Amino acid sequence: MTYFEELKRSMDYLSNKQDTIFIGQAVEYAGTAMTNTLVDISQEKLMEFPVCEEFQMGTSIGMAMNGFVPISIYPRWNFLVLSLNQILNHLDKIIDISNGGYSPKVIIRTSVGSERPLHPQDQHVGDFSDAFRLMLKNIEVIQLKEPEDIYASYTRAYEREDGKSTILVEYGDFYNEK
Repeated sequence: MTYFEELKRSMDYLSNKQDTIFIGQAVEYAGTAMTNTLVDISQEKLMEFPVCEEFQMGTSIGMAMNGFVPISIYPRWNFLVLSLNQILNHLDKIIDISNGGYSPKVIIRTSVGSERPLHPQDQHVGDFSDAFRLMLKNIEVIQLKEPEDIYASYTRAYEREDGKSTILVEYGDFYNEK
């Protein structure tokens, strides 16, 4: 299967889980290539957010603490950086500061923006995977560079029972190239 087909299959798999919800920008309304991977998902599972990245992550954490598994979608790493306070100081640390009392699972979906056929400039093509790995101890960062890694990675992110959330990094150029 192609890169895009594997992403679509993964989102369909997650949408069939009773406790999942997809939240973010261009989730319910068209706007990014990621939107196309959500076209067959029930409207009740989609929660559109305005451009308010930190609030989106705070909402995702709250939903996870209340039994949901949010798939929190940030179309670009450069946007996800704006939610770093919530990720680093709350989601990553909550299991430790609550002595294991809380371990909310959030699946964070982001992308390195496509450079081909048109380069969108530097504010859309950052890949901060290595930097985030250095900062986080309870959140795994997985780079999705090959189609065959996608479904297994999203399945693992959902099924994991180790108290960790997961950041899954997609590559916009691969939507049409692999």
